[in-house]
Amino acid sequence: MNYAWARLVLPTLLLAAVLITACSAPITAGRSRIATWESRYHDAALPRVTPEQLLREVGVRPDLIKSGTAGRKIYRPMKPKYITIHSTQNYTGDAYNHALALKRGALRATKRKGGNRIGYLTWHFTVQSNVAIQHLPCREQGEHADFDGPGNNYSIGIEMCEHHGNDLGLTIDKTARLAAYLMYTYNIPLSGVVPHYHWPRRSPYIKDPHKNCPHFLLDGGRPGSTWRWFQNRVNFHYSRLIPGPVRSLG
Repeated sequence: MNYAWARLVLPTLLLAAVLITACSAPITAGRSRIATWESRYHDAALPRVTPEQLLREVGVRPDLIKSGTAGRKIYRPMKPKYITIHSTQNYTGDAYNHALALKRGALRATKRKGGNRIGYLTWHFTVQSNVAIQHLPCREQGEHADFDGPGNNYSIGIEMCEHHGNDLGLTIDKTARLAAYLMYTYNIPLSGVVPHYHWPRRSPYIKDPHKNCPHFLLDGGRPGSTWRWFQNRVNFHYSRLIPGPVRSLG
């Protein structure tokens, strides 16, 4: 096997298999896990920021699925009202692997009535500790939450990476900063920042409609104290904002 080819293609193939069942394994965070994440933060040193400065802290890198291809074959406009938080549960693929897989249309799903509407999985951002890659304009629908429901029709989807070597605590905080920026930009309340669990998937093919995702921010597979901690994290960064102009992310 050509080694260079394997390095490029194998993470994409693994990603396609893993993401179909991503976000499913239950892990209870608990205070010790939260304390570990918080040890990576230095909140007292963080200044007030303009929206543009907060966006620079996030480090968004646009790498969009090409219009008219793969998961963007059909233009599906959206007015965002929610922000849906996911975890990849992919321990080998980083944000760049996800971007490549989405652009190639490698993340296929069965297209069916009452299920996936386009035959692909798509979402808006993939975040890891050092970057947030954008895959879709924020005013286009993704296919990441609840089929033909409000989670897909009205929410911006953010996936958090879990690959080996990634700092999960910093990934969570970068996601909170991105969510705060999106709240400000699209006038979304904190109550509109929800876990994937929030959107039931109504389908005869799915046994449990509520997905345990993002698993490390849920308690016993359900939103609890760890999810409230994350919401507080989002609100903390939102409270740092000084009113100012924003850059639309599509």
